[in-house]
Formats: sequence, C-alpha cells, structure tokens
Amino acid sequence: MNVHLIAAGKFHDIDFARLELLKLLAEQPQIRTSVASDYADLANLARADMLITYTCDLMPADDAQVAALDTFLRRGGRWLALHGTNAVLRFGADGVVDTPDLVPAFSQLLGTRFAGHPPIAPFKVFVTRGDHMMTQGLRDFRVEDELYLTHRTADIDVLLHTSFTGTCDEFRDADWDEPQVPVLYERSVGKGAILYLTLGHCRGHYDLRPLTSFWPHPQRCAWNYPIFHELLRRGIGWGLANARDG
Repeated sequence: MNVHLIAAGKFHDIDFARLELLKLLAEQPQIRTSVASDYADLANLARADMLITYTCDLMPADDAQVAALDTFLRRGGRWLALHGTNAVLRFGADGVVDTPDLVPAFSQLLGTRFAGHPPIAPFKVFVTRGDHMMTQGLRDFRVEDELYLTHRTADIDVLLHTSFTGTCDEFRDADWDEPQVPVLYERSVGKGAILYLTLGHCRGHYDLRPLTSFWPHPQRCAWNYPIFHELLRRGIGWGLANARDG
C-alpha cells in the first residue's frame, strides 16, 4: 500500500506531527510512505492508495493540483485530512484573523472550510454514528484541543461531533451557535472518500514566528490522549481496507 503524506504549514509543530504520523504508519509493514511539504508532488499522489494531510494555511498552488486531488479521489483513493487541512489564515491590520476562501474548488472538495476556534479548552465529543468502522465501540469522550468551527461546502456524513455557542474573539467570523460541529466526518467523491478529523493541534516554542519569537508553553492537545491515537490508527485502517478492496 502506498501512502503519500503531506505535512507542512504555519503556526503548528509540523515536525512533531509528521514524526508521530510516520510512527503510526510504520506499525503497518505493508505500507510504503512518500513525504512532501506541499501539493506539488503529483507523481507520488498518482501512485498512492491513501493521502494523509496535516497542514495549516497551505493550499494547492494551482488548478492542476486541485484537479490531481479530485482525480485521486474519483479513481478510488482515500484521503485522511487532519486538523488544519481546510484552514486559510490572514491577519488583518486590526489583529483579527480572516479565513478567506482562497481556493473554492479545494474547500468544496474537502466539504468544509475553517472559520475559527475559541481558546483551547476541554470539550466533549459525541458519537454521531456508531455503526461506522471509525466509531464502532467508541463512547463519547472529552478532549482538550482547538474546537474547530467550519462552514460546510458540500454534503458530509458526520461521525463525531461537538457543539459550541459563544464567540471566537480572535476571528472575524466571531459569533456562533452550533448544535452540531463536525469533529470527524466522511465524504464520498467518485469511487474514493475523504475522512476529516479536526483534532490534533500542536505547537512548539518557535512555531508562531514571525508573530512572536517564542511561545512559552508547548501544546500537544489531542496528541496527549489515547483516543486520538486510536482514531488515527482506525483512519489508517480505513485506508488499508480500501486498498484491500481495490
């Protein structure tokens, strides 16, 4: 099974996330992994059975890269999208963060677009559908992480959710009253599918440059919780199942 991992972007400890994901992939001896820092490696994407992305503020650079992702899915590829894959961040002169839809074809393909999050704090995650291989046997759980708020851009099948009513003062899209905020969802595209898990924030001392030179408190959030690693392993298994079926 060929897996293509894209781990890159801003404001996160990408090196930590990349290493953790590679360690999980190495648990499956049949997997061979290629690694990239953007969406430009179309050759390895074309050979892949599964794509994994852990990014923030990283979009495909042109229409050809979006088209390659669409082709990958429609031929039967599986895409495990993590945390900030759907996020674009632009800091306004007033210090408030905008989240523009810079590549609409990409956000439509993913099914959601990041809009903001409240300060990191514990929140409860609910099992929306318990009959999926990602959620079978799971119970509702609590986790401390960034609670990602998104706008839906296409039909999605929500598997885990939380809720949020309040404000995100750092973001332009500040006011929210959402009874069902997707935490894990699946979206079918052609013969393939996307599995999007919004958990997984991480940040080290130097990941907010140039906004600030030193971040005093490294953050690992959901990476500290066994349930997150269970979901990642299940996500890799979800991709493996597709390769076997193919």
